[in-house]
Amino acid sequence: MRRLLIATALVLALAGCSDRSTNTSSADEPSTSASGAAANADFGTLKNVCHSGSPKAVTEQGVTDSEIKVGVFSDIGFTKNPEFVDAAKVFTSWCNAAGGINGRKIVPVTRDSKLMEVQQRMIEACRDDFALVGGGAAFDGLGVKARLSCLLPDFPAQSGPLNALGADLQVLAQGAGVGYAPYTGYYTWLIKEAHPDSAQHVGVISGDVPITKVIAEQVKELIPAIGGKVAYADVYPAAGVSDWTPYAQTIKSKKIKGLIFNGSFNELAKLEQALTNTGYQLDWIDTNNNAYGPAFLQLAKSSLAKQNNYADLSGVAPLEQAADNPATKEVQDLFAKYAPDAQVTLPALRSFTAWLLFATAAGECDDLTRKCVYENAMKQTEWTAGGLQAPMDLTKVTNPPKCFNVVQATDKGWTVADFKPDQGSYRCDIPAYKYKGSYGKPMTLADVGKSMADLK
Repeated sequence: MRRLLIATALVLALAGCSDRSTNTSSADEPSTSASGAAANADFGTLKNVCHSGSPKAVTEQGVTDSEIKVGVFSDIGFTKNPEFVDAAKVFTSWCNAAGGINGRKIVPVTRDSKLMEVQQRMIEACRDDFALVGGGAAFDGLGVKARLSCLLPDFPAQSGPLNALGADLQVLAQGAGVGYAPYTGYYTWLIKEAHPDSAQHVGVISGDVPITKVIAEQVKELIPAIGGKVAYADVYPAAGVSDWTPYAQTIKSKKIKGLIFNGSFNELAKLEQALTNTGYQLDWIDTNNNAYGPAFLQLAKSSLAKQNNYADLSGVAPLEQAADNPATKEVQDLFAKYAPDAQVTLPALRSFTAWLLFATAAGECDDLTRKCVYENAMKQTEWTAGGLQAPMDLTKVTNPPKCFNVVQATDKGWTVADFKPDQGSYRCDIPAYKYKGSYGKPMTLADVGKSMADLK
């Protein structure tokens, strides 16, 4: 989870900030009921997620007798990537067609943070929204203080900087796992089972920005703790690399067999081409799950037959298994119906799990309040989003991650790797690792002079 947003942040940092538009947050057209019969209110194993009702009059911010206004953070004005906005459109269109949240329609409002305008959009969300749902911003940490000061609950698709991930009033559908290494199972499988000869020959290359450098330090703590050795560590310039040959030659000379890459998959594709050109094949490359999608396959197509590329989806069901997983197939069908030109991506799937968590928690409230929704979400002990992900205990942000699942990029496309799942599509038998180093901590209500008693 963290790696996905960190890699995204690096992509944005490399792109620069000169082309941001001047628009502020904008209210999307409210999703309305589809014509004809009401939509099926069930999703996967979840029953009656959205339905009609007779909502009580309330005085909550962002809530009326007929609507619930929620904010969706996105850097769309900078990245031009609409995946969180698309997911909001699809989910709310389906939910509203089924009757909404006890009869109230959900109105998603895009909070376009344009990379560096997180705080400005958060102030607007504090003024107008009931909650934040299904979004993410590369530098979301810039808005945490304002969010906690106005007691705004957050159900993000993803969260990155350490002061934001696991902060108070945030419920992450995949679990925050504060204090724990998120990829312990994955790396243990790579160096002990899939490619044991690589264990003492692991390399790490990271973009030269603070976030990815912190991740590199965490990796350098984790790998020795699980029986490996980081034999090479390097950074590459934030502006990108014109010639990756020197890096490839260093990797070859140091006999590195496994490579963890924290950065843009565009740059990774160039590095892999340089490695292939030098005639050197690694046992494995961790692309990070930001590469999971068709773009990396296209960029790296000349090297995919030579290099073994893996990504850990951290317990989210892969699109490649949609035919065998009704919940994933249902997301694809809903996208085809409500946003046929949009692409279903890993962040979009994570956004959908967040929307399902919010709707389920809100639907159980007789009186719709922030406190009720937040507390209901925190009661989930085995949240699977109807089958979109491995079970996760959300009752504490410090609950460690349990399960992982691995996909592999090949010249024929992304496929599910042979990682020996033991619980359905996931593997959950490798103990979690708690960091011993200090890498920052999430912000709390106490940091802004508040407490849970202030949440109403």
